[in-house]
Amino acid sequence: MHNRKVKQVSLVLCLLLLGACGGKEFAKSPIDTLIRDMDKEKNFTIILYDMDVEGSFFEDYKHKYKLIKEKEDGTPYEETTDWYEVEEAFFNQHQNDMGMEVASKENGKVTKQTAPPGYSRYVGNEKYGQWATNSSGNSFWQFYGQYAFMSSMMGLMAGPVYRTSYVDYRDNYRGSRPYYGRSTSSGLPQYGSKSSVVAKQNPNSSFKNRVQSRVSRSSRSGSRYSSGSSTRSRSFSSGGK
Repeated sequence: MHNRKVKQVSLVLCLLLLGACGGKEFAKSPIDTLIRDMDKEKNFTIILYDMDVEGSFFEDYKHKYKLIKEKEDGTPYEETTDWYEVEEAFFNQHQNDMGMEVASKENGKVTKQTAPPGYSRYVGNEKYGQWATNSSGNSFWQFYGQYAFMSSMMGLMAGPVYRTSYVDYRDNYRGSRPYYGRSTSSGLPQYGSKSSVVAKQNPNSSFKNRVQSRVSRSSRSGSRYSSGSSTRSRSFSSGGK
């Protein structure tokens, strides 16, 4: 009888250890969920539009995304999701990526690659614009008149996309590693959470007033983000075409 009780206790302990160490249910990331839900779309871009943290002791990490889809004639339009709760590790993985593309699909091929918004499909695509030259002789990307709205849609209004920057991305980063642009005169990257572009492209961001200092502090010390406030929701909402 004693041996039987010992075996029962041992079995319970083993089950508890398995639950603590490896029994956690696999959670699909919102990006993977969005890719799955847009399976019928031939082309799309997923941009990390906003990010936030809730709670003081147990923190909830949250993402909001902007989706760039295309009508049948190829004209892009946008949809914005509600908040998704994400794992802390996933949040930290993308802590520098606010305002950036985090996934895209072009002609049926999906890529999960961090890049400046529009770089994977629209910048450099002669269907939507052309390379022009300014008075200083610098080549920059200019959307055609009927697609001028795309600069605002993708958060590219803060400054021109120079050809040298795009070529640097295309030749040295695309498909292999994130590209945050060249350092500005202030020493900050052109794109992402640490850039000055974030507040301009999303003025109503829940994170805009604290993202730069928190990302910088987290990068230096490895500390977690402190709490913020936002609407709790896992649902998805979409705008019209």
